[in-house]
Amino acid sequence: MRVIAGTHRGRRLHGPRAHALRPTSDRVREALFSIVGQRLMHCRFLDLYAGTGAVGIEAISRGADHVTSVESDREAVKLLQGNVQLCRIDHELAVRSQPVERFLRHPEQWDGPYDIVFADPPYAETSRLSVLFGEPLIAALFAADAWLIVEHATKSTVPSMLGSTRLQRQYHYGDTTLSRYSHTNSDSP
Repeated sequence: MRVIAGTHRGRRLHGPRAHALRPTSDRVREALFSIVGQRLMHCRFLDLYAGTGAVGIEAISRGADHVTSVESDREAVKLLQGNVQLCRIDHELAVRSQPVERFLRHPEQWDGPYDIVFADPPYAETSRLSVLFGEPLIAALFAADAWLIVEHATKSTVPSMLGSTRLQRQYHYGDTTLSRYSHTNSDSP
C-alpha cells in the first residue's frame, strides 16, 4: 500500500497482515479523489471505518486541512497510528479509536462540520448506514453543501436518502461502487 499523489506521494504505508481488513484498493482510492477533485483543498474530511488510514492520509497528502479517522479494530488502529506517525501528520489527522456508532452519538468528539464524509463499512454492514445517518443529530456533522461518499459492494443496494443527504451519483469499479450523496439539493459534480 502506498500514497498515490500529493505531498506524501510514493510513501509506503503499513498494511494488514490478516484478511480481516479490506483496504480500499489503489484504483478505487484514485477514483475517489478524482470524484472529489478540488473540493478536497482545505476541507475537513471524515473517514469512517478508516482501517489502516490510507484514505485519510491520502486526503491530507492531496490538500485536506484536517482529517478525522474513526476505527474500532485494535490491530487496524495500531496500523493507522503507525502510518500517521510514519507520515508525520499527527497534527492534521486525528484518530478516534472507537466504533463509528459511538463516535456519531458524541458530537463533542467531532472536529467538524465536515466538507467530505467517506464511509467504508464492512460490506455486510452497509445496510446499517440508514440507521446511523438517520439520527437528527447527524445533520450537524455536515458543512453546507457537504458530500457523503459510501464505498460498498456493487451488488448491494443503497437508499436514495441517508439522513439529510440525497444520492446524486454512483461510480462502479468492478465489485466496488462509490455512491455520492449531497447534503443539499445541489446537483453539481
